[in-house]
Amino acid sequence: MDVVQLKTLIHVAELGSLSKASDRLHVAQPALSRQIRQLEKELGVYLFERHGRGMEITPAGLEVLERATRIMDELEAIRSSVAGGRAAFRGMVAIGTTPTIAEIVTVPLVKRIRDTHPDLSIRFSSAFSGYLLDWLQRGELELAISYDPQPLHTLRIEPVMMENLVLVGPPEAGLDCDTAVHFAELAEEQMVLPSPRHGLRKIMDQCALERGFKITTSVEADSFGAMIDLVRNGFGFTALPLASIYAQLKDGTLCAAPLIDPTPMRKLVLVSPADRHVSPATRYVGQTFVEIASELVEQGIWAGHML
Repeated sequence: MDVVQLKTLIHVAELGSLSKASDRLHVAQPALSRQIRQLEKELGVYLFERHGRGMEITPAGLEVLERATRIMDELEAIRSSVAGGRAAFRGMVAIGTTPTIAEIVTVPLVKRIRDTHPDLSIRFSSAFSGYLLDWLQRGELELAISYDPQPLHTLRIEPVMMENLVLVGPPEAGLDCDTAVHFAELAEEQMVLPSPRHGLRKIMDQCALERGFKITTSVEADSFGAMIDLVRNGFGFTALPLASIYAQLKDGTLCAAPLIDPTPMRKLVLVSPADRHVSPATRYVGQTFVEIASELVEQGIWAGHML
């Protein structure tokens, strides 16, 4: 039994398919099949039931899966315990964020890292959470800053903060950050929101359902920049994190107000791979992001609270 076999077990169990695991891990399907068979032979039990639709993990496989995940965690803890003494980081860290988070943290994160570790470079990718997690599992990213994903054995998820969404409108709307708007008032408004597949839209739709109405969208836009431009030009209101439009509030090109009863919220998390080594530099980037987020919350620039 070795770590490679356990890693294969975790991915096949999650995806339910050798071919999908082969595509994600960039390892030939026969090699993965051989690893599973060798593990089953050593343990003397079947870990998967094979059928035409793929592979379904057995009760014995589930028990092995839980222990394999803990082993991966312990291996990472060993690496972390001996890596803290490095004075400077070098190389490149590939990090992925959602578009709204990119608006908030890209500049302060790069500045903080440049000041402390000038030889450490950052490569940013911005996309919806589903794409970020896929890239992370494929090894194209080392860290993702995302919104609360489904728990998976291949991911290590660290809660960071609960983020409040605020109502955003054009300057003439007269919204005030000191005067809350009841969510039910949106029943009479035209909204500019992402399509229903987007997490932000799902949160807004759920809050509207709680208040007994359905949100009316004048335009759907899956682009942060497009949403801002549409709102600024009077096509409706939107809902966004306060920090992502803080500069526009200061220069008067947008206005915003808190939403209450209910307050739309979402959980922000750090996501790293649970099945492979996370470098000390990557952990440092994640810790630096958490520090920046905490400072912005304390200053009232990022509405929400730390976890």
